[in-house]
Amino acid sequence: MSQLTLLIQQYGVILVFGTVLLEQFGLPIPAFPVLILAGAMAVDGGASWQLCLLAVLLACLICDYFWFSAGRYYGKRVLRLLCRISLSPDSCVNQTEDRFRRYGPKSLLVSKFVPGFNTIAAPMSGALGTRTRAFLGFSASGALLWGGTGIALGAIFHDSVDGILAMLDTMGSAALMVLAALLALFVVYKYVERRRHRATLAVPRIAIAELKALMEGGHDPLIIDARSVTAQALEHAIPGALLYNSCEPGQLMASLDKDRHIVVYCSCPNDVTAAQVAKEFLANGFHRARPLHGGLDAWHAHHARPEGAQPAPC
Repeated sequence: MSQLTLLIQQYGVILVFGTVLLEQFGLPIPAFPVLILAGAMAVDGGASWQLCLLAVLLACLICDYFWFSAGRYYGKRVLRLLCRISLSPDSCVNQTEDRFRRYGPKSLLVSKFVPGFNTIAAPMSGALGTRTRAFLGFSASGALLWGGTGIALGAIFHDSVDGILAMLDTMGSAALMVLAALLALFVVYKYVERRRHRATLAVPRIAIAELKALMEGGHDPLIIDARSVTAQALEHAIPGALLYNSCEPGQLMASLDKDRHIVVYCSCPNDVTAAQVAKEFLANGFHRARPLHGGLDAWHAHHARPEGAQPAPC
């Protein structure tokens, strides 16, 4: 660590490229502080801000185009995979789908500033059929904006950054241990937060076999589609399902028999959205409301999907 400054001067561009590349592929590695460091070093003549910005652009385009192509060819499966490996998978899908639906491909301009959304925006662009030229334009502009902001902040506050570097130099190997400990604490915090969130949604699920038995037994369960509008555009719904997002919840619940079986499904990890909606029904006296275990994937695994089947509005 006594040679930290020298190493940054010699390998700054490679460090920027590698860190950004790994972060853009979804690893929990904070690349923005590295950009700030590169900006500070550029002021002191230890790095070229132009080369660093070019490295950011190249790394982002490599990763973004990879995920864009994966989203185009594999669609929703890629989005589910990314959300499962995310540190916040339970809120990953719906939040990012809603953001993308609101702003479309233009959201790529700011997606890299939003944790979680950054990883999902590129494959969602591909899944929703964004044109390649438009995607590359917005992706490149967003990468330059994000990278330029980090480098500019480093240049503006280079005196403070230099002070931090000097402190790390004096700490020696202890500095690496401190940085590793902070990263580990961040990962542990997100894991604990994830477990806590799951615990709040620990409601009994209904299996697809039980739902099928209810339907065949004449119990007429009400099936509710709790997915976002974007998710509904990517996959067909269960035939006859009611769109929860098109309803006013109070009016819907007032029109239903509280003894009726209510089955809520979504397409997000851990059935999180379905569990949230089912808890709303339970809180209003619908004691037979349950989320569908496995969601839409479980349904498709057991039924042939009719082409063009659409959910019913309220």
